[in-house]
Amino acid sequence: MKSTDTLYIIPARGGSKGIPGKNIRPLAGKPLLLYSIEVARELAPDSHILLSTDSEEIAEVGRKAGLTVDYMRPDSLATDTAGSREVIIDAMDYADSAGIRYCNVCLLQPTSPLRTPDDIRGALALYRPELDMVVSVCEVAANPYYNCFEPDPATGYLHISKGEGKFVRRQDAPPAWEFNGAVYIINPEAIRAKKFSEMDRRLPYPMPRERSVDIDTLLDWTLAETILSKYSTQL
Repeated sequence: MKSTDTLYIIPARGGSKGIPGKNIRPLAGKPLLLYSIEVARELAPDSHILLSTDSEEIAEVGRKAGLTVDYMRPDSLATDTAGSREVIIDAMDYADSAGIRYCNVCLLQPTSPLRTPDDIRGALALYRPELDMVVSVCEVAANPYYNCFEPDPATGYLHISKGEGKFVRRQDAPPAWEFNGAVYIINPEAIRAKKFSEMDRRLPYPMPRERSVDIDTLLDWTLAETILSKYSTQL
């Protein structure tokens, strides 16, 4: 049975500049947006999946997939400067006014098409009401204890970013993580009270790098398409 404990919000603005029409551009044969809609449907009924968009063209792609799209994001939240927090709160306000009940929010950005239902399940399993957020992460490419350096302000000489620089093997250094943009499980009360930067009760959900592609550039697009076309059965 699909759960109604979680409200799934899929934010898809119409004005992408880096890759025009990104959210509805075909990736490995289907619009990018559909990957997030399909993965949400594995976990929740359509009543708890909310597409947040300002674009009728994007909304129509959602409708053709069978999703009801009655809510449209206001123009004030459709600009380059609109923050994710404000977009999420506006979508929550709509859900509340529509009588949709939920205990937490799952933000699924369309730019992470390689996440799986099990990734979301794994993040949800870590969530507790006392947390601000569970966020998906992947291991950083440059570890600040091992191969990430900063210049000394006085001399200009490079020094290790964190620690004493004594690790001679990467695997001996403490692991460091970065947000990969794939899954955010958010406490509704916390996001109404705090900015993302103020949320200090966060737990990581680690994901492998091959499922952590966050599409921002055409190079990212090519990488995601290659993985989907050649290695999708291994994800």
